Amino acid sequence: MIDSFTSLEFGVYAALETYSNVHRGSGLNSMVSTHLFEEARSIILEFLGLKKGKYIVIFCTPRRASVLMAQLDQRSYHLMASSDIGLSLGVKAFVVNRKTLPGGPPFQTGGGTTRVVSKGWVIWADAPDKFEAGTPAIVNVIAFARALGLIRKYGNDIFRNPTGETLTASEILYRDELEKYSGQELLDELRLTLIGRGILVPTVEGERPFINLDNSASTPTFSPIWNTVRQTWRQPGQVQQEIIHEVRSICEGMLGAPLTDYDVIFTSNTTEAINLAAESLARESNPDIDSVVLNTLLEHSSNELPWRIIPNMSLIRLDVDAEGFLEPDELEKVLSAYNQHGRNGKRRIKLVAVSGASNVLGVCNNLGEISRIVHQYGAKLLVDAAQLVAHRSVGMQECGIDYLAFSAHKVYAPFGTGVLVARKGILNFSFAELELIKSFGEENSAGIAALGKALVLLQRIGFDLIQEEEQALTRRALRGLSQIPGLTIYGITDPDSPGFSRKIGVIVFALKGMMSDRVAKELSIQGGIGVRYGCHCAHIIIKHMLNISPLLERFQGMIVTLFPKISLPGLVRVSLGIENSEEDVDKLIHVVDKIGRKPSSPMQRHSGASTIVTPGLLKSDVQKKINDFIRSSALKVYSGY
Repeated sequence: MIDSFTSLEFGVYAALETYSNVHRGSGLNSMVSTHLFEEARSIILEFLGLKKGKYIVIFCTPRRASVLMAQLDQRSYHLMASSDIGLSLGVKAFVVNRKTLPGGPPFQTGGGTTRVVSKGWVIWADAPDKFEAGTPAIVNVIAFARALGLIRKYGNDIFRNPTGETLTASEILYRDELEKYSGQELLDELRLTLIGRGILVPTVEGERPFINLDNSASTPTFSPIWNTVRQTWRQPGQVQQEIIHEVRSICEGMLGAPLTDYDVIFTSNTTEAINLAAESLARESNPDIDSVVLNTLLEHSSNELPWRIIPNMSLIRLDVDAEGFLEPDELEKVLSAYNQHGRNGKRRIKLVAVSGASNVLGVCNNLGEISRIVHQYGAKLLVDAAQLVAHRSVGMQECGIDYLAFSAHKVYAPFGTGVLVARKGILNFSFAELELIKSFGEENSAGIAALGKALVLLQRIGFDLIQEEEQALTRRALRGLSQIPGLTIYGITDPDSPGFSRKIGVIVFALKGMMSDRVAKELSIQGGIGVRYGCHCAHIIIKHMLNISPLLERFQGMIVTLFPKISLPGLVRVSLGIENSEEDVDKLIHVVDKIGRKPSSPMQRHSGASTIVTPGLLKSDVQKKINDFIRSSALKVYSGY
């Protein structure tokens, strides 16, 4: 008899070996993950016997699926849930007739739901992206698709009675093969357990180890975290509930948010968490004022778009300085004008929503100082901590943060969980509504367990050490990249700058005469390096830095509408994590320098004849090898039952 969980784990582990965020990455891992994610849609349609041309698969959170169901005739869709087959993945596959999808803005907005964003207008993406706000539960979706393949072959009940030892929540979350280590020793040992470590990918120089420099998009994971997922899948419901309860306590300690004063709500990602906060704020009613949300030019779409589309609310933005920092004096000036002196009529700033760390410039704003000013003028503070939690310690109560949102997939636990932490009593949902919202997020108990394990490991390493290690690599990268002719770094460029201590390992740059997508592709082909390119779901700050005028923005919008696959101006982003090394940074500098230098012609005249000069493989050969690599990776994940 097949061990269904072992077979499922085999395929998921293979997906984790080449895991990255989907669609907008240049590295081979991103290409593989995108292929696996899109292949999952085809597997679901095939499982249901539906035609691809007529139906489309949208991977939904449980809450998003419930909203879509309410908008559509039940005859126009099919709904499949991971819970229906006995797996705690928190995945719902909403299979809908393409012609019946609702128009206009999606129910939840954020990263991935748009093509182009301007300060005053948005061009939404097509389905399914339009309805998959934020980073989906990529690994969980792949696991669901593989599970369906196993069910098709071996029967519907193969995941309903897991075998294996029943463990306690404490054993799953706190016990592991590295528990005797802490600090630098733990970090060194943990790096050796990186899933996918040493995987060779094709380049023009032959096969080379893949280098992930795309941690701001999503992070890989480590064996102790993966083992936590595997163990949780096999536990009875009571143990899974105990795990959820314990992870809530882990978040309390990690974030400095006592459960006596804060609610910890599990969601699918940061985007869903912020959309919940926006929905709550929209329910506040006061006929004497017009509510305003204040954020900055820096913000990711997930902390910008939700505030635009909620009813009875307007959005204003603060500028940032050349390095990307919010100016506290400007914040106070705006709050004073609106909330103290009433210089804008009935308009009052109800909420200030800022990033804890920028996903473009890597700067960490002074949240304690911001909070002091915000509360002085009667507003509340929301922090988008998606880029912060893996790199810096956070003290919600100490800093006076009212709402905080982040995602597990940026904290080395890419299994589809997010968190909204909110001061008790400020969410405008009834008790029944809040309980339902919580239950939706808790369907993904294994993802919650993975987050808890990752946070425990980060705490055992220590954030002082993490900051020291990442800043050393960032300093090395800045100094090396700044020596390359024709290369422009944006934001903090000098490691000796006073602001450098408040910068995480994110660097954006441009090479003169080359589009960002071309540079990113060359990094992949030349050096096996995965980065991200474009506007990074932060269109406003990118266009601000590139001095793109409103007229040019309009022209870009028209071009993208006519030619959806065309590349627009953007920047290359390098983002470091705890798995990276000095060798990774040196390889980056070497390959960028090589790309930046004008290549010699491949044709040279020799003795009156043309001779092809190929120091390595031709790019066409590399592309063929890349395609073969993607196909073989997919076979490993979705076959071998």
